Amino acid sequence: MKKHVLTVLISSAFLLTACGSGDGGDSTYVVDDGIPKNNIVNPVVKTQVYVDANANTNTVLDSASASRTLMTYKMLGVNGTETQATALVFTPKGIKPAGGWPIVAWAHGTTGVADACAPSQQGLKGNEYFIAKLLAAGYAVVAPDYEGLGEPSGKELHPFLNLKSEAYSITDAVVAASKNLGNTTEKRWAVVGHSQGGQAALGAAQYASRAQLTYKGTVAVAPASYLSSILNGGEQKAALEADLDTKISILAPLDTFTALITAGLRNPHPTLKYSEVFASPTDLVAAEAETICYDVLGQKLGGAMMLYKTKYGTLDNYPRTQPNFMTAIPEVKKFLENDSQPLLIKLNTPIFIYQGSNDDTVPKQVTDILVQAAKAKGTNINYVTDSDNSIDPKWNHGTVYTDNWDEIVLDVKSFMPIQ
Repeated sequence: MKKHVLTVLISSAFLLTACGSGDGGDSTYVVDDGIPKNNIVNPVVKTQVYVDANANTNTVLDSASASRTLMTYKMLGVNGTETQATALVFTPKGIKPAGGWPIVAWAHGTTGVADACAPSQQGLKGNEYFIAKLLAAGYAVVAPDYEGLGEPSGKELHPFLNLKSEAYSITDAVVAASKNLGNTTEKRWAVVGHSQGGQAALGAAQYASRAQLTYKGTVAVAPASYLSSILNGGEQKAALEADLDTKISILAPLDTFTALITAGLRNPHPTLKYSEVFASPTDLVAAEAETICYDVLGQKLGGAMMLYKTKYGTLDNYPRTQPNFMTAIPEVKKFLENDSQPLLIKLNTPIFIYQGSNDDTVPKQVTDILVQAAKAKGTNINYVTDSDNSIDPKWNHGTVYTDNWDEIVLDVKSFMPIQ
């Protein structure tokens, strides 16, 4: 394995360019197989006690956690400079093992792009039950909001589904949490994620060496991948649907995710315009992705289609996306083909992938291709599906996660047992 060490000796200006902010940034820029190592000095900016506005969340976590903290930390951002992000950190109740608690990073699903959409701000919304299971099993849990979500400046858009950005959000949160918790955590860590979080978890597997800790494995549930295929497949499904209300129920989520992708791309590409991706006046609704969360955005996009249907009795000529936007816009094309795609290289660490056959958000056919392509590269995948005839009903996008919480914890124990 080749290792290149680039020590900045020329000037402080070059240091700022290569490593982010000089104060507290990477003092040396160590690149191993193209992955810069986290050498951020004093990565924890501040911590405070986390209190979820949802009383049920507080009750569930009070029964399982010894502490719960909202941590602001430094990370390497999508633009190659240091930025700040936020993460929740939970420690288990009970006596800690002699070597400390191993860490499980929990990667959340799609919430949106705006700061208000961060799980630390809008609440865990049922995920506290799974986090409580990890805590009860003896793991400390780090739950990053991802870059741009909940960050202190309030100016940075979340680079939605950017694999490296999500991965660095995870690796750098684990590093910061490990340093903040001191000798209460050991060096082993793993990742679990669902939907966008499943894709992020696979990204963390690819970029795990950045943390310079002992990475043990990943569990990815219904991970997003091959986004062009998902979007095109949804369009084809909608085209075959005669009932207009059903058609809208298919198209509105597609446009919602396209709007989030566009908003996220405006972090590294601020000159990208919504009108390049969406026809007028839908581009104005799509632009609200920067201020509202995905569920409200979906309601607005779907509601506009419903008004059009009510007025004209058809969806013909409804102004949605621009023709060929996925291939005609270089930034979008590169993002869809490369920057968002997990498992493009061979990985040698344990990977579990869960997928349901009734998933309308991440179709099983897409995940089948992901697994087949990864195996062809030599990556070993433990692929768990609902092909067993005893599983009825088959898993959808939500139940593939909630029905398998206990199994997922067992998977984590298999490659990162409590010692």
